[in-house]
Order: sequence, then structure tokens, then C-alpha cells
Amino acid sequence: METDHLTDIWGRVTGSQPAPSLWLVIATAVLALAAVVPHTAWRLSRNAITIAHEGGHGLIALVSGRRLDGIRLHSDTSGLTVSRGKPTGLGMVLTAAAGYVAPSLLGLAGAALLAAGHITALLWGATAMLLAMLVMIRNAYGVLTVVLAGAAFLLVSWLTTPDVQAGFGYAAVWFLLLGGVRPPFELQGKRRRGGAVDSDPDQLARLTHVPAALWLGLFHVVTLCSLMGGGRWLLGL
Repeated sequence: METDHLTDIWGRVTGSQPAPSLWLVIATAVLALAAVVPHTAWRLSRNAITIAHEGGHGLIALVSGRRLDGIRLHSDTSGLTVSRGKPTGLGMVLTAAAGYVAPSLLGLAGAALLAAGHITALLWGATAMLLAMLVMIRNAYGVLTVVLAGAAFLLVSWLTTPDVQAGFGYAAVWFLLLGGVRPPFELQGKRRRGGAVDSDPDQLARLTHVPAALWLGLFHVVTLCSLMGGGRWLLGL
């Protein structure tokens, strides 16, 4: 009986679900825009983008052979990922470059899953990634935000109807795609005003001798292309 139950769960995760109606896809896009564009909403919702940003740094640090010491998430929506290893080289470059593009690339991967009908796999995959990230969080606020995010995905995937799961999944992916575009523009504005002197593009400039402005331009290209490509998949174009 227990084996049958596990088989049923595995079938739910790996199986495909019907695509939602177009009105739901558009409604979730509008909802995500409402969380990204207004400054008041963005001050709160940006925490989710920070989770993806720092998670991107941490994941690439591990993949590139660096030792991940920990991740901190702060109430001002900033974050810090600390890893150890060779201070130069490809691994360090990839780790530094991963943050600003991570939300958009996660959104693009999520859009691919949704386009293939794998709504439950998206929700459970997001829960698994947040649980894995939780192990590396080193401050109370960071633990709180990651636990709340993981709990939301888990509860929706386990307790709600397929329509609610679809709406939540599409809203989350739209949010990553749209929310991933805003931070590079914010960073560009800060740099124009003389701030953010030790940002990721500045670190990359020191590592590669490629101007920080070009790295920032690359972030713009990746985030905007991810939005266009992911948006087409979500809309079924």
C-alpha cells in the first residue's frame, strides 16, 4: 500500500497537467506586474528576487567547485553569498555573474516546464530548491523568508486544486521573468549616481578586465531575452 502511495506521488510530480485557459495566464501576468512595478509592492516582493539572486551565486559556486560558506538575506532586500576557493579564474567569474541573471533564467526554466504541462513538477522542484538553500542560510531573517516561500509552494502543491496550482505556478514564473528585469536597471541607476561601487559588475570587471558597463549590458540582454522567450512559452505563442 505504501509503495502504491509513493508511486501515486511520483506520478503526480512527473505527469503533465492540462494547460490553463488564456485568461488565467494573462491574469497572472497582470498580478506579477502589480508586484513588480509599484515601488511599495516591489519593496516587499523583491525579497523573492533576492532569494533567487543569492541562490544563483550559491549554486554556481558549488557547481564550479568552490566551497559555499553561507548565504545571508537582509530585510532591506540585499543579500550576501560567501564562498571560498581560488579568488580568480572561471569559477569565480561564473559565481559573480550568476546573481543578476539567476531569477530570469529560473523563470525561463519554469516557463519551459509550464509550457510542457509540468505544473506539479515546477511547484515541487521549487520547494526542493528552497529546502536545499535553507541549509546554507546563516541569519534569522533569511531563514524566515526561505521557510515562508518554501511553505507557500509546498502547501499549494499539496492542498489546493489543479486550477489554484496552475494560477500559483504561472504567477510565480511571470514574477521571476518580470522581476528579474528590474534589478539591473536599479543597479544602473545607482551606478549613475555614484553608488554601488562594489557591485557584481565591478567585481567582474576586476576579475576579467572587461568594463563593468559591458557586464551590466549582458545582464540586461539575458533578463530581457528571458522575459521575451519565457513570455512566448507561457502565452503559447
